[in-house]
Amino acid sequence: MFLQILTAGANAAAAPVNKFGLMEMLFPEGKPNYIALAVAAGLMIMSAGSFFIMITRFLDQKKVFAQQAALANFWRAPSLREGAAKLDKVSPFRDVAEAGLTAQDQVAKMDETEAHDWMHGSLSRSEAGVSSYLARGMPFLATVGATAPFVGLFGTVVGIYKALIAIGIAGSASIDKVAGPVGEALVMTALGLLVAVPAVLAYNFLQARNKRIGEALSAFSTDVLANLSSNGQIKPAVKAAPAAPVKAAPAAAPAVKK
Repeated sequence: MFLQILTAGANAAAAPVNKFGLMEMLFPEGKPNYIALAVAAGLMIMSAGSFFIMITRFLDQKKVFAQQAALANFWRAPSLREGAAKLDKVSPFRDVAEAGLTAQDQVAKMDETEAHDWMHGSLSRSEAGVSSYLARGMPFLATVGATAPFVGLFGTVVGIYKALIAIGIAGSASIDKVAGPVGEALVMTALGLLVAVPAVLAYNFLQARNKRIGEALSAFSTDVLANLSSNGQIKPAVKAAPAAPVKAAPAAAPAVKK
């Protein structure tokens, strides 16, 4: 009985241990799997680029929305030049206003019809420049969202193909020979989805915010054109500036009776 227990323990110790996991898939038996490594590296580059674009574009949009709040002070100014000077130097709204003022200075050599078209075109070019700046990197997000799942699927297909070849050579199709390698290969599909889903969500989110900014710029450009064409007589309605709080006078000290 004792000998049988020792024999069973020795056989169990001598039995090969199956190793599974991401590192085993990338480096099977200590040797690099170049296809899996290339797919993983590609997905990492896509993910890093996507998150960089997400953060930078979101911060740019946040600045624009903060600068939009200063338009009320802009329209309260006596003239567009004074109002433009109150805006942030890197504000896209200031770029649009200055483009209109520059165009106004150049229309002295044109007739009335050409002058209006020239000012309108100058404002449109300024709007397009801002929109182009805010759209930087957006095609990359769309590309990652559309292709990352297929890149991961390519790694999965190659992994399953190699696993089936290894199973065929070994001549064994037991569940432990099939489930492990196939499960490892499916990790690549999961990685592809983990890269693609944030990129798609960020693309839709940032595009919606860019659309709001574009609408605000278009409305502001129209108001600037109307103001320039009417020599400052047309302005959008803005709320009056809040009055400064009046400080209460200090109470007089009570008279002391003698």
